[in-house]
Amino acid sequence: MSKNTRSFAAALAAGAILFTAACSSDSDTAPAGTESASGARSVIEPGEANPMIAQGVEISGDATVYKSSGLGPTALNEEAAEGSPESYIDTEQFSGGTLPSGVTVTEAQGIGVLKKIRDNLEGQGYALEDVVSMRVFLDNAPGTDRADYAGWNRAYRQFFANTNLDTDETELVPMGTAEPAAPIERNSARPSRFALEVASLPVPGWLVEVEVDAVK
Repeated sequence: MSKNTRSFAAALAAGAILFTAACSSDSDTAPAGTESASGARSVIEPGEANPMIAQGVEISGDATVYKSSGLGPTALNEEAAEGSPESYIDTEQFSGGTLPSGVTVTEAQGIGVLKKIRDNLEGQGYALEDVVSMRVFLDNAPGTDRADYAGWNRAYRQFFANTNLDTDETELVPMGTAEPAAPIERNSARPSRFALEVASLPVPGWLVEVEVDAVK
């Protein structure tokens, strides 16, 4: 099966479960729920104190939903070739476009994209904690045969799912191979989410594109 075919099939499957489980469980126990500041209820696997995502999200009938467009990184790194993945490194976070040990280009782009998501939401009166659903599209970096899911997940934890649901304490998260440290933005939200590899993204050099739904 070609990469295009795999990506199309994966997108169809992911779209069918937009507001349902983002991952399956073999447990017979009914999932627990956590109420967000927006009133949406995230369905969380029982016993999970720091899950990355929700199994699904319940939205009440009186909610207002904001849906962002797909957003990718901004070309901030003037030291890199135009249109290269490195040109989309978030130089506000990584001065001069130099990445610390273990930080991947996908991770750096992901941080930049999530900052844009935050700005987009705030411009409409929402916040990252209002996000209930997220769709993530990843392209593999040149010279690799698979999207960098690990790098993306590290970027994601800098902005989402970085509090302990039992204690409400901030969870330390790694950036690259550095020792875990305080996240860029503390946020208890666990949206439902899918992340999949696609054949290409619309802008040359993009490795990450994200769209979200926020509720209040």
